Amino acid sequence: MIRDEDASFHETEADQPTWAETNYFGFFNAEERLNVGVYALFRTNLGTVTSSICMNSRRTVTHWEAEYCDMRSAIPIPQPRNLLDYKLANGLHVTCHVPNRVWDIRYDDGKGTQIDVRYEALMPGFDIHDPDMDPMVAAKTSEGKFAWGTAYNGHFDQTGEFKGSVTIRGRKIPINCVSTMDHSWGPRPETGAPTMSWLHAHFSKDLAIHAIFGFDPARDNGRDLWLAHGYVLERGKVFGLKAGTGQTVRLQERYPETISLQLTDCSNRAWVLNGKSLTSMPWVYVPNNVGFNSLFEWTCGDAKGHGEVMDFYELPVLNALNSAPETVQPSHPLAK
Repeated sequence: MIRDEDASFHETEADQPTWAETNYFGFFNAEERLNVGVYALFRTNLGTVTSSICMNSRRTVTHWEAEYCDMRSAIPIPQPRNLLDYKLANGLHVTCHVPNRVWDIRYDDGKGTQIDVRYEALMPGFDIHDPDMDPMVAAKTSEGKFAWGTAYNGHFDQTGEFKGSVTIRGRKIPINCVSTMDHSWGPRPETGAPTMSWLHAHFSKDLAIHAIFGFDPARDNGRDLWLAHGYVLERGKVFGLKAGTGQTVRLQERYPETISLQLTDCSNRAWVLNGKSLTSMPWVYVPNNVGFNSLFEWTCGDAKGHGEVMDFYELPVLNALNSAPETVQPSHPLAK
């Protein structure tokens, strides 16, 4: 289970220079189709932070077509080190007021672009390694062992409310949405991680669904998804997902255009979701990996909502996919 101390820096493995600890906060304004991502990846054994602030409401294939992107690869970790209150040289200031429950996310580039948002959790952190929370782990499925290589050796996802505003070069846009953040820690080499689809659909404070899927990018453009971890948050109660499949159609480059999901939770209830892309942007969260990022509009029965989809590929995998077919290898041992 996730404890209060997990909001702080964890003890690293001293012989792992690629050890990383991350905060990710993603939120949106659905009417504006504006998707915002705030990310900090701490290489605690190296003393550096990779951070990106991205805002996009368009269908783009380059960063410079988005409303705003600020990506830094080697910011010094502020001293004294404190994951509960850090202010980076790029203008990002994150303060955790209640461990794993309440964060303030602020950013100021000094040129008219700002973020002033508070996040308040609607649930405990969902520990993808806890069999009491995650039925995929409890059933000892091979899929439930998925930890994005070793990057997710420690990892939780959590749904909550984001309220505040962002300002893009002087234009102020309100933020009032339910969305999902995550926090992870473990060795994170810059190569060797499998492809992954990290997505969620938020319909209200009373209903949200989050899931992590794997897929084989060499088979039918990664159409078929297999469930690794996920949950349904319904009226304040968390139901871990015990089974699930999905189909993603990608039309432009590798960006997801439509997604259909068939999920079963731990109470044996079936959930069918259908989503369509509203935006697209390549999020290069670290130099060797691209997150094909989209804000999606979702339906589940009569409910309508929104959420973020991020399909992650390493650049060498993309190089192989764009080369002769015989050079493409499955990206994960579970790929068939």
